[in-house]
Amino acid sequence: MADQRPRVVITGMGAITPLGLTVAELWDGLLEGKSGVGRITQFDASPFPCRIAGEVKGFDPARYLNIKEARRMARCSQFVLATAQEALEDAGLPAGLPDPERAAVVLGTAVGGLERFDEGVTTLRTQGYERVSPFVPPSAIPNMPAHHLSQKYHALGPLNTIATACAAGTQAVGEAAALIRRGSADLVLTGGVEAVVTDFMIAGFCAMRALPVNFNDDPQRASRPFTKNREGFIFSEACAILVVENLESARKRGARIHAEILGLSSSSDAYHVAAPDPTGAGACRAMRWALVDAGVAPDEVDYINAHGTSTPANDLAETNAIKQVFGTRARNIPVSSTKSMIGHPMGAAGAVEAIVCALTLERGVIHPTINYDTPDPECDLDYVPNVKRPAPVHTTLSNSFGLGGQNACLVLRKWEDR
Repeated sequence: MADQRPRVVITGMGAITPLGLTVAELWDGLLEGKSGVGRITQFDASPFPCRIAGEVKGFDPARYLNIKEARRMARCSQFVLATAQEALEDAGLPAGLPDPERAAVVLGTAVGGLERFDEGVTTLRTQGYERVSPFVPPSAIPNMPAHHLSQKYHALGPLNTIATACAAGTQAVGEAAALIRRGSADLVLTGGVEAVVTDFMIAGFCAMRALPVNFNDDPQRASRPFTKNREGFIFSEACAILVVENLESARKRGARIHAEILGLSSSSDAYHVAAPDPTGAGACRAMRWALVDAGVAPDEVDYINAHGTSTPANDLAETNAIKQVFGTRARNIPVSSTKSMIGHPMGAAGAVEAIVCALTLERGVIHPTINYDTPDPECDLDYVPNVKRPAPVHTTLSNSFGLGGQNACLVLRKWEDR
């Protein structure tokens, strides 16, 4: 039974997103209905059909790292160390971890520092192998952000990287909770990161026809989940780190608790490399299993943070899945898409959205789905259109569905000292 296992709580949160460099900036931007999407500045995007993205603005690694150290890291690892600093300060652990051997690291990412491989290949082909940096391989592989986080804070327990595309952030937070439940750790630094707004990534998704092409002159309106005129997702970058703890250890040190993690699950569509199962069957399984794991009935869910990518296929499949799980009550549950404002930061998305759910529980406010101007008759749920909504929220469900049919779901509950 769920209530016989160790309780798992969130005690610290940090975020770097297109809406700002802190959790406070993220939350304020979401409640204001502010978009972080803009014209691409990290490379010349003029040849591409889509020339917009959700870039992180004003990030200076020198604020968080030694310059020599930063140069040897991919941008994703820089993001992780910067974000972890905020999360640990929020958790009341600015001096480090209380028991390193009982501390673990679990991070999610889709591609890690892939841009460093691209840099290495370009150098090899234009200048020869002698000019390739020896730091290219270690900075590029996906587990390096987790390594740097573990090394920085001397976390000596399990060290894991989840690479399940767009579901990675949610699965990482879920695996962190699972480690604590089975007694393998008392505290886990977890979350997700993505930082590859590069020409080859944009080119690839343009070739897939997955990105919008008619909003280059109006980028803030481009991400429009669940609307009839949605075109595609906005590629973006972000990082979110959470401090997740065994309730007993959190209580011992008098930690403030943001929310409780009740349930987690993952499933496979076994359908297509990129397209979701249009019936929503895989997503439906993930939601149902997460609720079972949480010991929560469907009628207890007060809010759903949707995957909500703004692609025609995904939004419809997710809507169908929600209807299957929640039946006639589906239309009465508020559903909103964080990606309407920050775009889709792939492996970071679910971790950002876990923070958003925790804040929703704490603050009693649901952020809107912006750019909701033309309803789609087939997507007919309550998407909290355009304006935030005060609401008593006690239980949230967060969805993440990724390339390769990866589905993940996380259930959080408002902290109550029961």
